Amino acid sequence: MTLSKAATQSDASVHSTFASRYARVCLPRFKMPDNSIPKEAAYQIINDELMLDGNPRLNLASFVTTWMEPECDKLMMDAINKNYVDMDEYPVTTELQNRCVNMIANLFNAPLGETEVAVGVGTVGSSEAIMLAGLAFKRRWQNRRRALGLPTDNPNIVTGANVQVCWEKFARYFEVELKEVKLSDGYYVMDPQKAVDMVDENTICVAAILGSTLNGEFEDVKLLNDLLEAKNKETGWDTPIHVDAASGGFIAPFLYPELEWDFRLPLVKSINVSGHKYGLVYAGVGWVIWRTKEDLPEELIFHINYLGADQPTFTLNFSKGSNQIIAQYYQLIRLGFEGYKNIMENCQENAKILKAGLEETGRFTIISKDIGVPLVAFSLKDNSIHNEFEISDMLRRYGWIVPAYTMPPDAQHVTVLRVVIREDFSRTLANRLVTDIEKVLTDLDALPARFSAKLAANDENDDQVSRKKTALEMQKEVCSVWKKFVDERKMKINGVC
Repeated sequence: MTLSKAATQSDASVHSTFASRYARVCLPRFKMPDNSIPKEAAYQIINDELMLDGNPRLNLASFVTTWMEPECDKLMMDAINKNYVDMDEYPVTTELQNRCVNMIANLFNAPLGETEVAVGVGTVGSSEAIMLAGLAFKRRWQNRRRALGLPTDNPNIVTGANVQVCWEKFARYFEVELKEVKLSDGYYVMDPQKAVDMVDENTICVAAILGSTLNGEFEDVKLLNDLLEAKNKETGWDTPIHVDAASGGFIAPFLYPELEWDFRLPLVKSINVSGHKYGLVYAGVGWVIWRTKEDLPEELIFHINYLGADQPTFTLNFSKGSNQIIAQYYQLIRLGFEGYKNIMENCQENAKILKAGLEETGRFTIISKDIGVPLVAFSLKDNSIHNEFEISDMLRRYGWIVPAYTMPPDAQHVTVLRVVIREDFSRTLANRLVTDIEKVLTDLDALPARFSAKLAANDENDDQVSRKKTALEMQKEVCSVWKKFVDERKMKINGVC
């Protein structure tokens, strides 16, 4: 006698996910569902929606690493359940973090003895690293002022207008005035002389960027150090420098070893770097290194013992995964100086190939510099008919994510496209991108002007216009209208049922 059982509606395990009722309902957006669903259905439905995301490998807007070796992927998955802060429970993980700090400090020429331990910590990216460095500067400034009987209520920090938004967050969250050096046409980084001119007795530090987000350019930290030393000597102040090397910290030591930007300069007291950018680790790890123990006030370090032993901690976060720390150590010992140098040279060469291809079209002006982060920032020579935002939008049809943006004050009339060259961006992809950009230009040339002509027509029909707009004003207006269009389009695309 054959034993059999008829499948019923409740036997979810025998049904395909796409044959089940779970494929006929929308995913919850606001409330947790009342009932459970099979794990296979949950995975399939979420995975299917994630297919609408862009391809990380073709996301040329991001500096963040999108590829690692399978062996490192395995190490990360093996450690995904380890809590970074449980130092007593995971002492080897803590030791790996300390080794990373020492290696990076030596890479940045920290004044350490042969076996001297460096002062630094792993963070959740450079944003947390900058917050910690900023807090150390603020506390040292306060202590110094209090010792002299001076007020401590108006601290400020001097940066360029090209700084990443985390500097604005630090200033706002921790009540520090942000004094920005404005940019100008053709000069898109902080001017050291203008920065030093803005320094006063309340300046906790001057922040220099090694690798501007806008065009990859390195700021002149050596000149800044020399000018600030002279001002400190003249005024009796002790204004230090922080170097935001989020992008350039893992580039300069390998491509430009003679460039003085790090702890070789006496006023550089701390440096942050993103392990998840050119440190070649997936998103979620950064580092901040101090020159000496004296540059990190002891009162900012907390000591806890409720995890099993006395543990010093100086972070804004507490619990976090330890797998990025492990991955950073893997990359440092796996690649070594030679491996990192080879990768950075490849990125630099591919950036040059892309730059040459764009120049051959005759349609673009290159904004980025040869010395800096391996990226290519470029703008149209003539954007009166079609603009950079349209190119960015049309490149998405080919899978490419290439950002278009306007420069900060006082260069906001300049619109730029930017391609970041990462480890996994090959020569073949560089050539393919140039080909696709040429196709986009051809397609745009065949189309009527989308916004420029409309704005011009509106100007002609508007009796209230008392004067003709300048080319600069027209360009700003075009950029504003196009950005509004793109933002509205993104909102529609991101909608889900």
